[in-house]
Amino acid sequence: MGDYKKLIPSFGCREGQAIICDRGVEYYSDDIMTLCRFYSDNGADEILIQDLSETDEDHENVIGIIKAAAREVDTPIIAGGRTKRLEDIKKYLYAGAKAAFLDVSLQENVDLIKEAADRFGSEKIYAYLPGTEYLASQEEYEQLGASLMILDTDKLDADDFDSSHMKALVESKKPVLVFCDQDEPGILTSLLKIPHVEGAILTVPEEKEGNCMLLKQELKARGVAVDTFETAVEWEQFKLDSQGLIPVVVQDYKTLQVLMVAYMNEEAFSATLKTGRMTYFSRSRQSLWIKGETSGHFQYVKSLKLDCDNDTILAKVNQVGPACHTGAKSCFFKNLAEREYRETNPLKVFEDVYQVILDRKENPKEGSYTNYLFDKGIDKILKKLGEEATEIVIAAKNPNPEEVKYEMSDFLYHMMVLMAQKGLNWEDITEELANR
Repeated sequence: MGDYKKLIPSFGCREGQAIICDRGVEYYSDDIMTLCRFYSDNGADEILIQDLSETDEDHENVIGIIKAAAREVDTPIIAGGRTKRLEDIKKYLYAGAKAAFLDVSLQENVDLIKEAADRFGSEKIYAYLPGTEYLASQEEYEQLGASLMILDTDKLDADDFDSSHMKALVESKKPVLVFCDQDEPGILTSLLKIPHVEGAILTVPEEKEGNCMLLKQELKARGVAVDTFETAVEWEQFKLDSQGLIPVVVQDYKTLQVLMVAYMNEEAFSATLKTGRMTYFSRSRQSLWIKGETSGHFQYVKSLKLDCDNDTILAKVNQVGPACHTGAKSCFFKNLAEREYRETNPLKVFEDVYQVILDRKENPKEGSYTNYLFDKGIDKILKKLGEEATEIVIAAKNPNPEEVKYEMSDFLYHMMVLMAQKGLNWEDITEELANR
C-alpha cells in the first residue's frame, strides 16, 4: 500500500455475534460474514476483530469465525483480545490473521511479546495500548518485538489538538494505528495527517456507514493519501466508438471466467473509479447503471486494464451472485462449437482433482481407492503421504526427471486427500503462500 493511510473497520466478537460499540452504544449483528464482505468490497484496507469471548468454548468459536472470515474476504485481518499463552497467538495467525495483538495492560502479555515475535516474526505481532499513558513505553514494546502499536482510548479527541491525550500521540513518533469512533472526514483528516499515524481503526454502527471507499474520496479531497482507484491513462487517450463508448470485458478475478461484456462512457468510468463498483452506460436506456443496483449482484473492482490499442477495458471483479440476468454465473453459456481437449491449466487441474476427492468423501463409490483411504482414517492417509514423500526423494537421485514427475503427482494426490480430511481447500493453501 506504499505510504497510504489505512481505514480499518473493527468489531468485537462474542457468542457468534459482531459487537460494535459506537459512542457508548453497542450494536449487534448475527451475520458476521456479510459484514466482513461489505467492508472488504467497499474499500476497507484491513479488518480488526476483537475476541471478546469469556469462555474457552466461545474462544474456539471466535477462532472459527476468524478462519471463516479470512477465507471469505481478501482484506487482511488483525485479531486478538483473549491471549493467555503463545498457543492463543498461534490460533489467531493459523486462522488466517495477518497479525495478532497483545494487550500491554497485562504484564503477562508484555512478557509474551518477545516469545511471540521470535516464534512468528515481529511483523505479525502488534502491541495493543488501551490508553495514551502506554505511549511512553512504546520503545520497550518495540524492542521486545512488536512491529506496530494499536492505540485505543475513548478520551482521544482528534479534533482537539490542545488535549493532553492528543499531544501525547503527536509527540510519540512511533508507527501507530488509532481507534477512532468518529467517521467525520474533518476529524479523521486531523488524525491521519499526523505523520506516524498509519491508519484509523473505525467503529461504525451500520454497514451503510462503513463504506470506506466513499469516505476515502472525501479524505483524498482533503489531502490525505489513501488507497483509491486511480487511472494511469486519461479518458481522452481512450479510443471510443461513434457514441463515445468503450467496451468492457468483465472477468471473475479468481477463476478468470469471462462474465459479461458491457460499455462505459466517461461518467460511468469515473463513477467506477470513485466507488469501486462497476458502473456502465446502458445503450438501450441511454443512462448509467450500476451493476447489481436492483438485483444485489454487484461487481466490485479488483483491477482495470487497457488493451494495446486503447479501445477495450478488461475488468477483473469480485462478482456477487450471478453475472447474467438469466441467473447464470456467466453470460457466455451457449455452446457454439467445441473440440475435446485436455485441460492442463494447473489451477484448474488441481481444483478439478480436489473436487473429485471431495465428491468421493461425500458420495462414497465402491472400489474407490480414495474412499479406501478415508475409511482407514487419518493414520493411513499420513502413512501413504510419508511413503510418497520418501519416493520423491529416491526418485530425485535418478537422473531421469520422469520418475520425479510421477512420484510428485502421487504425492500431490495424497496431499489433497489429507486436505479434504482436514477441511482445507486450495484457497487456504494459496492464501497462506501469498502471505509469506
